[in-house]
Amino acid sequence: MWKTLFSVFVLSVVLIASAQAGYDRNQAVPVEKVLYGQVESVRDITQQQLVEDKNSGWRTFGGALLGGVIGNQFGSGHGRDVTTVLGAIVGAGIGNNSGRGSYYRQTQLIELMIRQEDNTQVMIIQDKDPGMLFNPGDEVRVVYLKGSVRVDKAM
Repeated sequence: MWKTLFSVFVLSVVLIASAQAGYDRNQAVPVEKVLYGQVESVRDITQQQLVEDKNSGWRTFGGALLGGVIGNQFGSGHGRDVTTVLGAIVGAGIGNNSGRGSYYRQTQLIELMIRQEDNTQVMIIQDKDPGMLFNPGDEVRVVYLKGSVRVDKAM
């Protein structure tokens, strides 16, 4: 019986650990290069993104634990082991399906066509910042980071 409960616990921990992302939005990264340029065109874009509930792993774990405890109350011998495992499986399923908090989030983006100082053209899509509106003809700074790029107004 303890082996079964331990197995359910280990499986739940693995599922929870795999659901967490290793991305930090406020991470500082080194700048690879900076070029200046002029905005040639600006276009607003709206993007819809499905946002998954990040607490579903805890609900699954809690459901499995509670289901295992309830299932352990029934049967005897190997029958008790079977009802414990079935209770954990059913509890995990119920816990995972309860309170699904998925929803769609709209993100406002801006698409910028920029002619850089080395006469190359680049198209960059980034989050729209209401405090920094771009218009054709604006002088901008294009900051190339490792794996990404950011545009702001040249000072």
